[in-house]
Amino acid sequence: MAEGLAALATAQSVFDRVSFDLIYARPGQSEAAWQAELTRALAFGTGHLSLYQLTIEPGTRFATLVAQGKLTPADPDHGATLYELTQAMTATAGIPAYEISNHARAGQQSRHNLIYWRYGDYIGIGPGAHGRRGGMATQRHRKPENWIGAVARNGHGSQSEDALASEDRAREALLMGLRLHEGVDLARIAGQSGVAPSRLVDEHAVAQLTGIGLLRQHGTHLQVTPAGLLLLDAILPQVVAI
Repeated sequence: MAEGLAALATAQSVFDRVSFDLIYARPGQSEAAWQAELTRALAFGTGHLSLYQLTIEPGTRFATLVAQGKLTPADPDHGATLYELTQAMTATAGIPAYEISNHARAGQQSRHNLIYWRYGDYIGIGPGAHGRRGGMATQRHRKPENWIGAVARNGHGSQSEDALASEDRAREALLMGLRLHEGVDLARIAGQSGVAPSRLVDEHAVAQLTGIGLLRQHGTHLQVTPAGLLLLDAILPQVVAI
């Protein structure tokens, strides 16, 4: 922890825009413990914070420990409580969420990450990096030694470059954009992908979820409400039709 705090202090002494990440809903973490940790984090006064719930991904050491009974993930209801606490505390501190796990003061949103979430073009360069450029999906060699070898041989670390189908582009744009509090413009996604607006989302599901306050729709603009963001993983498969 001391090393991380020292790095943060150095960054704040040099750069105008500073962000750091925290992970909560860790095994055994109480509501009071997270409240105290987040209070300390907010006191540093950075313009941006990334606050992620711990997710146990398949194939990881964490997943193995869970299967062996050596690690007990946080109960989903407890995780939801911590998420709601996070939203309330950051909003009060003037650093509200603009994406499900990212918080910023006015004008301090991550320009880098907004490119991904708004489905703009970006270039992936380093080992394992993915890119999206002109309707193409690019991927660099994952292992650093393979990437270095490819750069030495070919002048770049590219492993593959594949054209994305219209449906794939539209699906990715929806899945990324609906994470944002600003939501998505279905007409824009249709224009980018060539997929008709009527094929992008399940209108029946949208109407149902709008009726219970989990979505908002104004014309071609669709967004997940704050209450819906708590259930985003369940909402996306219902809404995204392609």
